[in-house]
Amino acid sequence: MKQNYCDVLVIGGGAAGFSAAVTAAWHGQKVILIEKSHLFGGATCWSGGWMWVPRNSLARAAGIIEDIEQPRLFLQNELKDKFDPKRVDMFLKSAPAMVDFFANNTLLQFEDGNKIADIHGHTAGAKDGGRSVIAAPYHGRKMGKLVKKMLPPKWETGFLGMPIMAGKDLWSFLKATRSISAAFYVAKRLGLHALDWLIYGRTMQFVNGSALIARLAKSAEDLGVTIRVSTPAKQLIEENGKVVGAIVSTELGEETIHVSKGVILAAGGFSYDIKRRAAMFPHMKDPLAHWPLPPTTNTGDGLNMAEQVGAEVATDLASPVAWCPVSLVPYKDGTVGHFPHIIDRGKPGVIAVMHNGKRFVNEADGYYDYTAAMDSKTPANQEVFSWLICSHECQRRYGFGMTRPFPFSTKPWLESGYLKKADTIEGLARLCDIDPKVLRQTIDEFNLHAKEGKDPEYGRGGTAYNRKMGDPDHQPNPSLAPLDKGPFYAIKVLPGSFGTFAGLKTDEHARVLNKIGQPIEGLYAVGTDMASIMGGYYPTGGINLGPAMTFGYVAACHIANKTPYTNE
Repeated sequence: MKQNYCDVLVIGGGAAGFSAAVTAAWHGQKVILIEKSHLFGGATCWSGGWMWVPRNSLARAAGIIEDIEQPRLFLQNELKDKFDPKRVDMFLKSAPAMVDFFANNTLLQFEDGNKIADIHGHTAGAKDGGRSVIAAPYHGRKMGKLVKKMLPPKWETGFLGMPIMAGKDLWSFLKATRSISAAFYVAKRLGLHALDWLIYGRTMQFVNGSALIARLAKSAEDLGVTIRVSTPAKQLIEENGKVVGAIVSTELGEETIHVSKGVILAAGGFSYDIKRRAAMFPHMKDPLAHWPLPPTTNTGDGLNMAEQVGAEVATDLASPVAWCPVSLVPYKDGTVGHFPHIIDRGKPGVIAVMHNGKRFVNEADGYYDYTAAMDSKTPANQEVFSWLICSHECQRRYGFGMTRPFPFSTKPWLESGYLKKADTIEGLARLCDIDPKVLRQTIDEFNLHAKEGKDPEYGRGGTAYNRKMGDPDHQPNPSLAPLDKGPFYAIKVLPGSFGTFAGLKTDEHARVLNKIGQPIEGLYAVGTDMASIMGGYYPTGGINLGPAMTFGYVAACHIANKTPYTNE
């Protein structure tokens, strides 16, 4: 069997893995990063890319100053009995330092999300902006040959294969038919996109999570990290209670990689480990009736290998996964895509109902909240789903699910069955197998108050986050408008997730713990291989990638015997 040697072995090529690899290499460690798939990037490449990082330097530069106790109070109130003070404090202290480390020493540069509010704006300690950052856009040509090993952005969340960034980018596409400046902006973006396809055969304008991965991967390469794809890890090697390497599979056979400092698990959690999902979702009628957004290669390898050396997976979280509502997108070749309903739910002219025709949630609240409510309101042993319904004006102005706004046709989506359409609410109800009288009553009640910009039942539009999800040009409530003019459209929504929360138990340094709570020497877990510091809750956007980047950085600092933050 072939033998290889390094200081640090990182298993997994997503944000957490690359964060750890870059940090360790910058501190002088010899690092090998292996990725199971033939393309690195994982779920990060398909994500919105936002990271929740309270007290970051970009916010401070904009005059948004807060004491560490404010985000700490927010998390205390949100996480309740799942609040882990040691790990939360390490995150809150190290996250701003992580941003500065990468911004000052690598190709990873950031843009601020100072106008992005915490989802649960009524919780004590919440803030209406200044806690989010995202990787700055990046062009793939700067990666050289490395770009060929990177996962392309998710088709369903882009436009003709081109990812679209939240903010000015997105609103320019939505307003392209109503604004000359927006039309020119979109034309330029599409022109450059077409040019990239002609030259490179793929999209190269990276934004969101793909920009984060591109910048991290190139930084890793520049620092001498050995990046290997199509190299799944099979088994950890343990000697005298210490993890000293791993056996990996290659095209030429198995190989042993020995480490002098440590192994960092960042393999992406267990989104497609059906056996573990069945154990984690005992209340669901069918564990297969869950539609994850990460790549199918995320099958729990990191968790399984760690358990074999005495580690323990946290099973007491509020939720085992980071819920997200999705719709299934049928394609002509017989494949099915997953579309995440992130921003369309909050647009004026949209309403959500259960199969009984009644509302069940504030549609403009968080994706986790929507899916959790959909799950909890479904009777036992029944399929978990809901219907998103919108007006014609809403669909033409903002798009709806996979359907694009004017001037794009809805005909292909109607023919495939993805989208349902009727001239009346009663007709739409019959297409969705909903009692027409109940749905009519629900819509009439909703419309009565929506005309005045009010939602007495669920308070939609009552937080800065709700209003951000809507349309600032629509008043008096950016996220509310009546559905009073047909035709009307509906899309079936199912429970999905951005990834898993139930990972390995770790300490504040990301060291994996054994069943008696002691660190397993030489073994670390980050990203979704690490049990979420949010305890299975989803208090605000970016709480997956923010901790993933931070604890990748923390783990590498611990291995290199460096402090991940400075005392203030």
